[in-house]
Amino acid sequence: MFTIGEIDSIVEKGLRTLDWKQEPGELYEPIEYLISIGGKRLRPRMAVLCHSLFNDKIDNSILYPALALEIFHGFTLIHDDIMDGASLRRSQPTVHKKWNNNIAILSGDVMCIKSYQLLTHAPEAKLREVMNIFTDTAAKVCEGQQFDMNYESLPVITTEEYLRMIGLKTAVLIACSAKIGAVTGGATPATADAIYNYAYKLGLAFQIKDDLLDSFGETEVFGKAIGGDIMSNKKTWLLVESLRRATGEDMKALQDLLAASNPEPEVKIAAMRALYEKLGVKEAADRAICILHNEAEKALDSASLRDDQRSQLSDFAKSLLNREK
Repeated sequence: MFTIGEIDSIVEKGLRTLDWKQEPGELYEPIEYLISIGGKRLRPRMAVLCHSLFNDKIDNSILYPALALEIFHGFTLIHDDIMDGASLRRSQPTVHKKWNNNIAILSGDVMCIKSYQLLTHAPEAKLREVMNIFTDTAAKVCEGQQFDMNYESLPVITTEEYLRMIGLKTAVLIACSAKIGAVTGGATPATADAIYNYAYKLGLAFQIKDDLLDSFGETEVFGKAIGGDIMSNKKTWLLVESLRRATGEDMKALQDLLAASNPEPEVKIAAMRALYEKLGVKEAADRAICILHNEAEKALDSASLRDDQRSQLSDFAKSLLNREK
């Protein structure tokens, strides 16, 4: 097995080998820019980690499919930022702000196509399985984004609806990354499925942590403008839970904040954060993350893993959830 630091190095070096200096420059420069401004590289790291649990050999047949997951994720970020009207990504201007919407859409499309090209490097014996896992997941990610947009027009959604949405939009790609790595590493089908379930639960917890940091993090650390979800009335875990809990004056205050037209950002963000804290939603989010983390660990009970393999996965999970960005 490789250490987390070694896996990070493998992924970063792999990304640097991809050649985006092609023509027309307007099409490929945004892709190179998005990759260069960094990120957690969660998905390729997860894929390489899960592969290395079972197999220490990592060549391009393993690395390129792992990188495909990061490139596909970048495609979704470019398009999500356009739909959300986001101005910052990792503390830098989003692609559609730095260039324009048309260029951003087309560059995102190329990233999606490139991800499939990279996936074709998977070991021949596992190629069909890897492609099936990824293609099924790619469709689910789009379904999740559509649910997210549908929910924008609904006054209230349930926690179950929220979890279904982030399960499709976020968790399935993280779980897909883990399973692809396990499959290429040679895990048994039952173990690969258990690792998928582990990563899916971890993905839910990861997204709730993101929701929490979007409202209570620090811009310089988190890499995005804090309070963006609040300003757009986005149905985050915090807002969904607040709508469930609020009554009387608290509900009126919440509805007034959601209905306000052209509010001062600092005023609305501060008021919503104060309401979240009053309703106990901030602490509840931390508890929900902890519960999902425990469920992720429990999912590994059905996997045939040694103690050192399980410890590696547990350490990785903690690094994702005990973060400030």
